[in-house]
Amino acid sequence: MHQLPLTPRQREFYAYLENQIARHGHSPSLRQAAHDMRISHTAVASLLHTLQEKGWLKREGRYSRNITLLSSAVEKDVVPQGKQIPIIGRVAAGLPLYAQEEWAGTVYVDSTLYRGNNLFALTIEGDSMKDVGILNGDLAICEPRQFAENGEIVVALIDHEEATVKRFFYRGDHIELFPENSEHQSMRFGLGDVLIQGKVIGIHRGPEQMKKL
Repeated sequence: MHQLPLTPRQREFYAYLENQIARHGHSPSLRQAAHDMRISHTAVASLLHTLQEKGWLKREGRYSRNITLLSSAVEKDVVPQGKQIPIIGRVAAGLPLYAQEEWAGTVYVDSTLYRGNNLFALTIEGDSMKDVGILNGDLAICEPRQFAENGEIVVALIDHEEATVKRFFYRGDHIELFPENSEHQSMRFGLGDVLIQGKVIGIHRGPEQMKKL
């Protein structure tokens, strides 16, 4: 059967299915897929239907969990492999929140887009970065870093307790953490009061496609 090309989001979901079937011997439930991909049950059902229509999988019935993937070895070469990264606590894009050193679940990402090692994700709360498309409830995909260049969007730990996502600027005698929302004030700290925890390299937003920064 001729297979139609997949969008990046569809390829990501196909790679997720491939990974889950290889690990567990069966496809995930709608509930599990929705949880892992951070999308709605309706979005999962729509992706399954589209993959079936495009000839990448078949099901015994519309609601059956018995899924057969149809890609050949050659076709698998063009299907990106995904990976799960931990969601570590929550961070504020607004007023800082206490930095939790605990996993709050995982998120499945396309490893062809995010190639780094030890990546982590943080949930955004607040709207101080909305002008660059980082919205309340988004997952910020981050690479671990202990340094930053001027203008980079970073995860900063303040006074060893509070974490926030802001644009970083070194001002010689202090550090400025700059919001991307005119309703919020920039934050100034002494050089020893801010520790860089990572650089934000992308945003994962619910059922929409991930966006690299």
